[in-house]
Amino acid sequence: MIHNSIEFIENHLEEELNLDRIAKVAGFSKYHFHRLFQKYVGKSLAEYIRSRRLSSAAQLLLYSEERILDIALLYGFDSQEAFTRAFKGLYALPPAQYRSQIKLLIQEREELTMSEIKGWFITGTSPSKYKASLDMQIYHKGRNSVSLECAETEPPEENEFGTLMQQFDAKNYLGKRMRFAGFIRTEEVSDWCGLWMRIDDKLQNMLGFDNMQYRSIKGTASWNFYACVLDIPAEADCINIGILLSGSGKIWLDDCTFEEVGLDVPVTDSRARTEEFPTEPQNLKFEA
Repeated sequence: MIHNSIEFIENHLEEELNLDRIAKVAGFSKYHFHRLFQKYVGKSLAEYIRSRRLSSAAQLLLYSEERILDIALLYGFDSQEAFTRAFKGLYALPPAQYRSQIKLLIQEREELTMSEIKGWFITGTSPSKYKASLDMQIYHKGRNSVSLECAETEPPEENEFGTLMQQFDAKNYLGKRMRFAGFIRTEEVSDWCGLWMRIDDKLQNMLGFDNMQYRSIKGTASWNFYACVLDIPAEADCINIGILLSGSGKIWLDDCTFEEVGLDVPVTDSRARTEEFPTEPQNLKFEA
C-alpha cells in the first residue's frame, strides 16, 4: 500500500496532490493513511511531497534552461519567493546560486569513484564486476545518490552479485529494534536487488539477517521506499548494512536512515519461520 502510494506520487509530482486524493488511491481513510505513511516513511505526506518536488526542481535547475519562476510554478509554488524559501531550506542555497555553483561542481567532477564514498566498500561474489559511484544527475533527495551497476559487457554468471556495504559497532543499539531503510530506483535488473542487514556476534555467528530476497526488486522501477528491520540482541557485536545487486542492471540508493522503531513494527528477518508447526509431537506410536 505504501509502495503504491509512493509510486503514484512519483508519477504525479506536477499535479495537485493532497491527502484526500492519495488516501483514496491507497484505499484507506485519510487519517489512517496519514498515520501509516508517517510511521513507515518517517515523515508526513506533505513533507515527503515537498521534498520530492524540490528534488525534481533541483534537477531541472541543473539540467535544463527553464526559468526559475517556471520551475516554481510547475511544482505547485505560488511564487518564486515561496519556492526560493523552500529550496534554500533544503539545499542551503537559493535556486539561482545553486544552479550556478553546482553546475561548476558537476563539470569538475562528472563521476565520483568508490574511494570518495566515505564509509562504504564493495564486496560480493564478484566485486570486480561491479562499480559504485555517486550520481549527481539522478537522486531522490539532496544533491546526489549512490549507484551500483554491473560494469561488465558480458552478463554475470548465475548467482553472481555485488554489494555496497558498511560495518559498524553494535554497542549503541543493543536491545533495540532497528530499521535500515532507503529509497531505491532500478534499471533493467536481470535477477534481483534489495537492501540487506546482518547482525553478528564476536565469533561472527549470525544473529539476524534480511536481504529482501523474498520481496526483492526486479526489472525497472521508479523511486520507492524499502526497509529491513531486525532486533539487536545483547550479544551482538557488529552490524552490517548495504544494498545488493544480483546479475546485471543498475540500481540507485538514496536518503537512507538507520533508526530505532517500536515493537509494533514487524521484523523482516529472513530466517523467521514461515510455516506453523504442531504444538506437540504427532503419532509417536504410528497407530493413526
